[in-house]
Formats: sequence, C-alpha cells, structure tokens
Amino acid sequence: MRISALLLALISASPAFACGADTDCVLGDRTYRIAMPEGYDGKTPVGALVWSHGYRGSAAGAMRNGSLRRMVSDAGLALIAAQGVDGSWDLPKGPGTFDSTGAAEFDYFDAVLADAQARFAIDPERIIVSGFSAGGMMVWNLACSHPQGFAGFIPMSGTFWLEPPETCAQPVSSIVHIHGDADNTVPLDGRAINETRQGKVSDALALYTDFGGFGPAQPASAGDLTCEDKTNASGEILDFCLFPGGHSFRTEHLLYGIEQLKEAGQL
Repeated sequence: MRISALLLALISASPAFACGADTDCVLGDRTYRIAMPEGYDGKTPVGALVWSHGYRGSAAGAMRNGSLRRMVSDAGLALIAAQGVDGSWDLPKGPGTFDSTGAAEFDYFDAVLADAQARFAIDPERIIVSGFSAGGMMVWNLACSHPQGFAGFIPMSGTFWLEPPETCAQPVSSIVHIHGDADNTVPLDGRAINETRQGKVSDALALYTDFGGFGPAQPASAGDLTCEDKTNASGEILDFCLFPGGHSFRTEHLLYGIEQLKEAGQL
C-alpha cells in the first residue's frame, strides 16, 4: 500500500490494543474490524479484501456473515470490515452530503489500511475493496477519486450519486461491477432521492472506459452472471456483470469478482 511514512509512524506509535473480528480496531473516533484467514500463521503476509457495508450496516454485521467470512478466508485473504459513521458514508452529491468531496472517507480508508498493516501481516500490494449498495457507491468513489493503495475494486449494486466526476485519478485500476438486472433500490438507470438522485451505472462505466483506455466489450458468463468484459493495453480489466434479480448480495458473485481480479494479476 502507498502510505506516507509519517502516517505509518503515527499509527505504529499509538497503543496497539487487541482487535479483530469481534472487537473494534479503534482509529480516533472511527473503527473497523478484521478477520485473518483460517489457519493464519501470524507471519506470512496475506492479501486483504476491504468490505464497505450498505446503508445502516456495520462492520460487526459483516463479521457476523458466516458465508462472507468463509469465502474470503478460503480465498486466502483477510477480511477488513470498514465502518461508516452511524452506518452511513459521506459521499459526494448524496442526500445530506451533496457538497461533500469525499475527503473524510478517503482519509479514513487510508488510516484503516495503514493501521491494519501496522497490526497484522497484510501484503500492501494485494488489497482490494468491495461493498454493497451504499457501500458499492463508496467503492466507486474510491476507485475513481482515491485509488492509491488498492489493487482492484468490486462495486456491487452501487454507483455514483447524481453523476460521475469529470475524470478520475491515476492509477487506472481493475474494476468488476456486479448488479441485479431488476434492482429497484439502486436501479441501473438511477432514481431521484430527496434533493439528488442515484446516477446511471452506464455513465460510471462509460467514464471509466474512456479514462482507462479500455477496449470493446467481450461477452462472458459464469453461473447466473452475464458479463461484458473489457481490457486495456496495460492488462487492467473493466467487467460489468448482471444477475437476474433485485437488490441483493451473494457471496458467489463476490467470489467471481475476486477470481477475475486474480486472473488479471491483481491478487
């Protein structure tokens, strides 16, 4: 992970209170939780999946999801569950956060990665981030505006509020977007909510296609997923996968995203 030496020093110098899957890791007024893979030896560096929960969700709730825990562990990754403030994320153009730049959340995710690396043997080159619904919106904002420190992104059933930024920040990353074709909570074409609206998934994909120099879409399928896969000259991938159904999260879909990032050399 690309973190400043000062930030790492500050975190390393703070008291290293025990934390894990059942106990909060405290970062000032924010927290997160972490579960290392089953059989972890405490020394060998492992990759990690950072999970961003949906609206009114929690890191503790993610850790209670046995299917998610097992799948991530079987993939040989640590599960790092991020925690939004009062179960929400401070997202640009969102309801009640319209004027936000997202900077507070970007700083929080930087601190989570730095703290997890200081406490545990996390491989800084093999950290990916995923999330569902509002958490998927958080993932898209990280991928476009603050990709440093992450090897790839798997947003699920979430996109930008209102519209994507005008452009994204380097480096270009690999993204696997997964969405239900009949989602009425975060529809593919968006919907109005209070003073703003959810954006169109197609707009996010179009922006990133141009930004990353991705080529034409190639059809693919896996299980109940029907995908359009794009690659660029550097080997990054931009996959868009639909499943039949509404606003739901399935661990087998997340596993597919992980496997796609592995095949692309990101893990």
